[in-house]
Order: sequence, then C-alpha cells, then structure tokens
Amino acid sequence: MKKRDKNWGGDWTEQKLDAFESYVKAYLTIMHSARKKLNGWPRNIIYFDGFAGSGKKEELNNKNNSQQKLLDSLEITSKDETLYQGSAERVLKLDKKFDKYIFVDINTKAIEELKNHLENKNIDLSKCNFIAKDVNDVISEFVKSCTRNDVALILLDPFGMQVKWKSIEKLRDKRIDLWILVPSGVIINRLLDRKGKLQHSELLEKYLGMTKEEIKKEFYTTETESTLFGVEDYIKKIPDAISKIANLYSKKLAAIFKFVTKKPLELKNSKNVTIYHFLFASNNKNAIKIASQIIEKKQK
Repeated sequence: MKKRDKNWGGDWTEQKLDAFESYVKAYLTIMHSARKKLNGWPRNIIYFDGFAGSGKKEELNNKNNSQQKLLDSLEITSKDETLYQGSAERVLKLDKKFDKYIFVDINTKAIEELKNHLENKNIDLSKCNFIAKDVNDVISEFVKSCTRNDVALILLDPFGMQVKWKSIEKLRDKRIDLWILVPSGVIINRLLDRKGKLQHSELLEKYLGMTKEEIKKEFYTTETESTLFGVEDYIKKIPDAISKIANLYSKKLAAIFKFVTKKPLELKNSKNVTIYHFLFASNNKNAIKIASQIIEKKQK
C-alpha cells in the first residue's frame, strides 16, 4: 500500500486553519459591532463545527470504517499517519466569543476526548454543545432551529465526502457563512477514473447532488479514433479535472448562496500536488470580500 505524504496533516493543515482563524476573528469583530449598533441584533452568534474531531492528533483509520475502506481501495491512507484537527481550541481561545458553540463528530469517543481535552486546557465550555451524530442529521436539525435573529458561522472540515449535497441545500436563504473543505484531489479526482466507469458513483452523486450521467458530462468527452477495425468511439477524461471539481462545487454553491469566493484556497502536499480546496460562501457581500482577501494572502 502506498503511503501518504509525510507532511500529511502538516503545512497544508496549518495553512487552512490559519486562514479560517483569520476569518473568525474578523467575523466576530463585525458581528459584535453590529450588535451594538442594531440594538442587540444578532441575538445569537453561533459557531458550528461539523467535524470537530478529538482536538488532537488522531489515527485516520479510527475515524470512519466505510470511509477507511474507500481510502484503502484508493491507496491513500496508512495506519501510522495522523491528521490534526485543532479548530475547536483555536476558536474557543479567541478574545471575542460566540454565544453558542456546536461541536459535532460522528465518533462518540472523539467528541468525548475533545470535551476532556478542552476541559484540561481550562477553557470555559458553558456555551458549548457536544454532539455525537452524523453531521447531515445535525445540519437539518440546526437549520430548523435558526431564527432571523440568529447568525452562524459553519465549518465543514471532513477528510472525505461525508457531507451530502442535500445538507448544503438546507442552508439556502439563511444568515450563515460557510467554510467547506472539498477533497478535490485526494479523493474525488481518484473516483473519476480515466475510462468513466465511476465505480463509486453513488458517493459522487450524493456529494455533488448530481446524477451519474450529469457527472460524466462534466468530466468526460467522447472522441473518435480510426483503428484497423474502423472508427471507434472512446471516453476521455478532461484535463485538469481537480480544478474543474473545485469550479463545479463553487458553481453549485452559488446556486445556494449569493456570494462564493472566485478563487478557493488551494491546499497542496509537499509534492506540490493539490489535495483539497477550501471554499467559502455567504449571503453577505462584505463577508466574501474579507474571505477573498484572506485566501489571497494565505495562497502566497
């Protein structure tokens, strides 16, 4: 089995978290300022982390069995490698605070370890909710509970393709800012095999909210070739499919949100290969301006 890059969970992870933390600081400053000017609105400033993890370095093979089988088949995981998720601690330690924090992870043990880890850091958890459940279910419940007096910042930072497009659609017309990590190079591009067979098409369909035929239309062309047996048609995968994945997901987000960053944060491993794209979407024009500036700075 091939091993992932030794810097997995290293430089690119810090680049992502640094960009996100920069945005959170700006977001809280703006929202608290708005509350002073608008007589207490927003009533609730909420933080939602859909893949909170344990708050420490953890083995990827313990995260999700079905995802692990997929990763094994794609030869992109190894038991001796770890992924660091430190967004919860970073956000809770900021000077300005949210009114409510929601930390979600499908792994019960991970969410318990996160809570214990934060308690050991003497962090006030009185405004925190820890939920061990599928993030798709929690998003549905969360959206139903939000009112016009609530604003929320959502981070969806999975390693794989756990977020269903139906869940993203539920965010339509809400006062929500969204940062989402798209596994463009590390997983999705590998599922788009060269011959267009799409052996894991059900995963792609749920993740992208598209049919198998629609996906093929986006990523494959049909060309003809003269052979000894006559003219034959063959399917060809488009070049630079990784960038196309990011562009397609951005385009779909633009049908849900008023504004989406034109250039997402492109995250690369030490071999300079793009493995993820970190996208931002919002219904607020100023928010997209701030996020775009942060991405531009972090991309350099």
